[in-house]
Amino acid sequence: MVEQSGKAPAAHFDVLIVGAGISGVGSAYHLQEQCPWASYAILEMKDTFGGTWDTHKYPGVRSDSDLYTFGYRFKPWVGAPIASADEILKYMGEVIEENGIGDHIFYGHRITDCSYSRDDDLWTVEATRLEDGAELRFTCNFLWMCQGYYDHEKPYIPPEWSEKGLSDYKGDFFHAMQWDPDYDYSGKRVLVIGSGATAATVVPAFAEKAAHVTMLQRSPTYFFCSENKNELADRLREIGVDEPTVHRIVRQQVMFDQDLMTRRCQEEPDVVFEELKELVRAFTETPDFEFEPHFTPKYRVWQQRLAFCPEGDVFRAAVAGKLTVVTDTIERFTEKGVRVSSGEEIEADLIVACTGFNLLVMGGIPFSVDGKPVDWSETVTYRGAMHTGVPNMVWVMGYFRASWTLRVDMMGDFVCTMLNHMRDKGVSQIEVALRPQDQGMEILPWIESDNFNPGYLMRGIDKMPRRGAKSEWRHNQDYWAERDAFPLIDFDGPEFVYSGDHAIGADQEEADSVAA
Repeated sequence: MVEQSGKAPAAHFDVLIVGAGISGVGSAYHLQEQCPWASYAILEMKDTFGGTWDTHKYPGVRSDSDLYTFGYRFKPWVGAPIASADEILKYMGEVIEENGIGDHIFYGHRITDCSYSRDDDLWTVEATRLEDGAELRFTCNFLWMCQGYYDHEKPYIPPEWSEKGLSDYKGDFFHAMQWDPDYDYSGKRVLVIGSGATAATVVPAFAEKAAHVTMLQRSPTYFFCSENKNELADRLREIGVDEPTVHRIVRQQVMFDQDLMTRRCQEEPDVVFEELKELVRAFTETPDFEFEPHFTPKYRVWQQRLAFCPEGDVFRAAVAGKLTVVTDTIERFTEKGVRVSSGEEIEADLIVACTGFNLLVMGGIPFSVDGKPVDWSETVTYRGAMHTGVPNMVWVMGYFRASWTLRVDMMGDFVCTMLNHMRDKGVSQIEVALRPQDQGMEILPWIESDNFNPGYLMRGIDKMPRRGAKSEWRHNQDYWAERDAFPLIDFDGPEFVYSGDHAIGADQEEADSVAA
């Protein structure tokens, strides 16, 4: 039972996991399986699990990664590769129920402060329980940050829109992240502003019931059209292969195909773009489909995620006359809609902004170590997981080109191996530090802008941890390289600094012994 105390620790755990989304739930599973000695709790701000899949409720919300790799490696996925938010939440709920994870989750707890003491080898986490405003305190030896990377409460709306008269618009307006599921858009003229993965999802959904949909974009996005099925999975099931084996084989196949696509995008981007065009022509049955100017992006094909387009639904809506695409910039909002730079006014009953996220490093939570506030932009990241000057903490930051969850599973192995290693050494504190051979290493922004450059990341890049020029000191976004590198990490290497004269978890074992 967690007491309402403003001073004395309310509850102590070996490990605290922050967030009950796809990262937090997966991390909890790995901790239970690989470190059964560890007590743990999950602190979740929302009143339910799911994270991003609970936040987003706009029409048609679905994954933009296949579930054979976006699902966990330990839980077979048995549906179509691209799944709705409801299907993903059902899958996550099964993981929680089947593994008893729900008993460890504290819902409705907003963390207000995290402070670490090297003298005590201890994190102190302050939180507010939202249902009654009670201020609670938790302590832990190790902090596992799984809260994601963006603000779930305040989406990004371009600040210049206020100057361009957004308040003059008299119709209905939503940011996609704040969509009201009860809103009826049947028969309405809908204007979607944006062209990324969210726009690619809502446009075909709106087109089913709206009078007409217009997609206004500053620049086009690359789309990958495919049937929403996996022929290998279907064939394996047809011949009677069990689901765990199907999941393992198909997961391997998808990862192989993703690796091949990534390399081809880098080595022959023009060829890949022509192949993407051919898929559009095939799904729309329109050999002369016109790609200029609305479907020819300005950036290289590997610099941002490909927007998945099941069955070519966005393009089929355009061919059917249900969708109009306008590539232009907003000059001003009007009472009836938007006037673009060409002078055209786009009238709409409903405007939906698909303009992205606000980056939020570590959930925007204030952190301190030994009384000194942590400025994440002054830290250097070790493999995108740990940070110089911050002991006993990891941050799960997934992949952008490959499925996020691939790194959740990988980080689960990394953290649990590290915790068990600390226990074997009889120490309670670990942190990373630049090695003697790293002195003089160039320190750079978190990622190269010509490697991966979505708007939310570029807007907030100065708030992110820094990277070093060497591969160990960066999150390289290459799952296939990290898959080989992570199992070879030497936890006795010079980059790991240990201290503390008692084994992690020993305090909890002693408390349990006394209680018994």
